[in-house]
Amino acid sequence: MALLDEDRLFPVEPRTRGLARDIYRTIRDLPIVSPHGHTDPAWFALNEPFPDPAELFVVPDHYVFRMLCSQGIPLTELGVPRVDGGTSERDPRRIWQLFADNFYLFRGTPSALWLNHAFQEVFGIDEPLGPQTATRIYDHIADCLARPQFRPRALFDRFNIEVIATTESALDPLEHHRTIRASGWGGRVITAYRPDAVIDPEFEGFAANVARLGEITGEDTTSWHGYLDAHRARRAFFKQHGATSTDHGTPSARTEDLSPTEAAGLFDKALAGRCTAEEADRFRGHMLTEMARMSLDDGLVMQIHPGAFRNHSPAVMTRHGRDKGFDVPTRTDYVRALKPLLDAVGHEPGLTIILFTLDETSYARELAPLAGAYPVLRLGPPWWFHDSAEGMRRFREMATETAGFYNTVGFNDDTRAFCSIPARHDVARRSDAAFLATLVATGRLGEGEAYEVARDLTYTLVKAAYRL
Repeated sequence: MALLDEDRLFPVEPRTRGLARDIYRTIRDLPIVSPHGHTDPAWFALNEPFPDPAELFVVPDHYVFRMLCSQGIPLTELGVPRVDGGTSERDPRRIWQLFADNFYLFRGTPSALWLNHAFQEVFGIDEPLGPQTATRIYDHIADCLARPQFRPRALFDRFNIEVIATTESALDPLEHHRTIRASGWGGRVITAYRPDAVIDPEFEGFAANVARLGEITGEDTTSWHGYLDAHRARRAFFKQHGATSTDHGTPSARTEDLSPTEAAGLFDKALAGRCTAEEADRFRGHMLTEMARMSLDDGLVMQIHPGAFRNHSPAVMTRHGRDKGFDVPTRTDYVRALKPLLDAVGHEPGLTIILFTLDETSYARELAPLAGAYPVLRLGPPWWFHDSAEGMRRFREMATETAGFYNTVGFNDDTRAFCSIPARHDVARRSDAAFLATLVATGRLGEGEAYEVARDLTYTLVKAAYRL
């Protein structure tokens, strides 16, 4: 019994469904371009087998353990490590059985679609995961993982990935990327520059992080100008390892364009740990504008991912650390927040700034009108909590009327879960095919145009936007 419906996510009305099916067939097998994500470059550098099914599907995936935690299952029982080295479940079979016992919790969610896609298409499983099938499915996946064709590089090729970008801290030595390049393997794995740890005065260890930035660049990061030069040096280092973009995860979309004297004063206060919350926010905002100016010089595409209240649970943060499923969307202003940056560089040729949001109310009201006017702006795809068929439909409906298709940048899977990458891209391709078919059926788009747009949304736009 197949786990997936062949016509999933297509419209119900027969004529429109048939057209969506035809459009999808023309883009289904196009290469995957994954310009932003969080897969581990060590997988591709070392090419070692994934340890077991629990380590592949449960322990690293905050979409999975977040849902289970919401039903009262402690993260320690799911094998999520503790920062203090305390006890977490180590038996992968027990973790997997707990996951299977509660798999019904994912009904109707994007996670269920992604997981079932991976079970069926990657591992050839044709029976639903549940309490009675857990052991059988675990054994089957474990047997597969022991085979050479299920190692990371083989799966990379099998998934038809043309290029994938990982995301590393500004302080990362990028040794795994060097190993990949020296190995002679043909897979293209590149990095992206993520400087949050040395830009955000409220990031833990900020002063020590900035000192380390100075050590690895040879710049005097106790001075404002030396600090900026250190960023330039690291950006150049990341470009040497394939980077075509930077990525900025900020609490808000606030930008500032301060005088050098004022910026230097805030920087000194940040290093001394004397910034108020407002001053820290101003400094982050100014650094977004500084990063945009650096992009004018080095050509790196700039991504801004604002609007997450990160690590909302102090108990989980203390026990398990960052990125453990307790980041929550917040309301986000873009019109006023981005104005200082846009006043400074909004019409500069050659600069691309890709905006993301966790606040869907901003699509039609703010983001689409901004991207539909300023030449430097492009809209990133539905992100994180909205990476779903419904989220993609809402995005297209609210953004296309003002920004069109060509001020968007295709699809990002933005995932740590390697086997979900084909599933996520498949959802995006099906969702776009469904939307385009609806436009054709309602007389708003020519059928020939729909096929052209489908290819652009799947392949052309992402390569152009990220300079791949």
